[in-house]
Amino acid sequence: MPAQRREPRDCGDFDIHIDRDGSWFYRGTPIKRAALVRLFSRVLARDDAGTYWLTTPAERGRVTVADAPFIAVELTQMGAGADQVLMLRTNIDETVALDADHRLRIVKNDETGEPRPYVLVRDGLEARLARPVFYELVSLGCEERVGGETLYGVWSKSTFFPLGTLDQC
Repeated sequence: MPAQRREPRDCGDFDIHIDRDGSWFYRGTPIKRAALVRLFSRVLARDDAGTYWLTTPAERGRVTVADAPFIAVELTQMGAGADQVLMLRTNIDETVALDADHRLRIVKNDETGEPRPYVLVRDGLEARLARPVFYELVSLGCEERVGGETLYGVWSKSTFFPLGTLDQC
């Protein structure tokens, strides 16, 4: 008879917090070892309710996240036009190409109107683009006609990602 898979033991709150700038803290103290942060990031998950968890086969615990768990800190462009590939590197050295599975999402701040861009990294986990990375992305943009509207955006892996209209950019 095959062994039954056991659910990890729920340990409640791990008292780990990921700050808006991508810094990780344990009990209010910064986790300075990059290798430890990368290890934790590999077992980080987000459930359908939006709760973040560190999950191992044996146990799981809640983690709080101020904004997004990762920050996109570098943009690399390969090629040109609709076939170009735009690669983003996160603060945990994970790379992701903007494509149909790793979409760019722009949220406008209700008070200031400023854009906050995010890219889906994996399994419901996003990286917020650092401001310089977003400015670099905007500099690569072009106008495209989409659904009867002229939008400003970028191409990556044959997918167009709107950044807004020209009066917004």
